[in-house]
Amino acid sequence: MKKPLNNEDRKSLIDYWSMAATPHGRAGINARRFFKIFAWRAVIDGSLLFKRLLDIVVAGLTLLVWSAPLLIVMALIKLEDGGPVFFRQKRIGLRGRPFGMWKFRSMGIDAEKMKDQLLEKNEMAGGVTFKMKNDPRVTRVGHFIRRYSVDELPQLWNVLVGDMSFVGPRPPVPREVARYSPEDRQRLLAKPGLTCVWQVSGRSNIDFPGQVRLDLQYIRSQSFWLDVTLLLKTIPAVLFGEGAY
Repeated sequence: MKKPLNNEDRKSLIDYWSMAATPHGRAGINARRFFKIFAWRAVIDGSLLFKRLLDIVVAGLTLLVWSAPLLIVMALIKLEDGGPVFFRQKRIGLRGRPFGMWKFRSMGIDAEKMKDQLLEKNEMAGGVTFKMKNDPRVTRVGHFIRRYSVDELPQLWNVLVGDMSFVGPRPPVPREVARYSPEDRQRLLAKPGLTCVWQVSGRSNIDFPGQVRLDLQYIRSQSFWLDVTLLLKTIPAVLFGEGAY
């Protein structure tokens, strides 16, 4: 049963429809509606622009500061098996747009072919994403750079060009997206990031439904200060390597 209107609400409705009944009144109502929409869009667009500028500045500075260690990692990967240093994989980004995500290669050259043979050994609960603690495809150098997320650093280039942001849901591969439920697909409503809520809360130890839940919580409540908090929490998560494999 609907709650009856009180005198104040009844008066407001009468005033609104009285104003809407005249051309001048309708113009005033439309002007106020336009201003509210404009103000809302200005706040949203301004926040996105600020986040984009922050991504560009921080990614550029990080690449500059880490240039020497990155060169050492590149040399170690090349020396181990003579294969390519970088690995480019098709991922799905904002609103389902595909892009090429860069990583340091941490697996053998034939890793993608071997994956089909290992799918039945998937240790990730939920079965959508693929994870193995003792993945035989990972190289010796790969074990180290994966544990401390060094293999993710080339994604700073993806941040610079706008495919990714520093904070956002991790970008899935097409095979995973094909198995998404309608709720899971809501993860694609935000630009993917280098780090996210579940990566600082257990990483691969969190099952897939838990990752989706945390990602959707972030999308609904994202803000500049939340991004800063997650970036600060990423530092100890990376240093201790919890849940990384």
